[in-house]
Amino acid sequence: MQTGIQRGLAPVKFLFDPSASRFTVQAFATGLLSSLGHNPTIGMRDFDGEIQFVPESYEKALLRITLRTSAMEVLDEMKSDDRKKLEQLMYQEVLEVSRFPSVVYESKEIKVQKLSNELLLASVNGELSFHGVKQNHSFDARVTDMGAMLHISGEFSLRQSDYGIKLVSFAGGALRLKDEVKFKFEFVARRQD
Repeated sequence: MQTGIQRGLAPVKFLFDPSASRFTVQAFATGLLSSLGHNPTIGMRDFDGEIQFVPESYEKALLRITLRTSAMEVLDEMKSDDRKKLEQLMYQEVLEVSRFPSVVYESKEIKVQKLSNELLLASVNGELSFHGVKQNHSFDARVTDMGAMLHISGEFSLRQSDYGIKLVSFAGGALRLKDEVKFKFEFVARRQD
């Protein structure tokens, strides 16, 4: 009798390549001065992750990603002083990086729909641990399976208040950031043999 490994049913593992990937979050301004304010885009630079699945069938798929909160930076063009103030506010008051140094997402279930030989649609349901709060979180991603490499892209939104994050304001409250933020990702993951 053949084992799962002999029949090629062992999961393969892919590790994220942060240098070839892009992961951003955009906040949106509201309030009296919102037409003058930024909708800042923040780049997340320090993260790692892995994906595993059985080739061809995509069974036993799992995703895990860990992000270090202290390595985020404002990507928008702005004066150096304004950038430093915004990043300081983000690190100290919004993310509280000294108390919550990382964000972790772990899938509980991944459903894969094959759109073509290489193109897949993955519906991911899992648990997001962010700012000391764990919540179920789902999103969809388009995956291009190139054998030795995966290209994964998509976007999702979340409400900061769901994770106990303080909503920040500027100019005495005349400029505030909305509760909902939008994440966009284009990950490259390389197969590990």
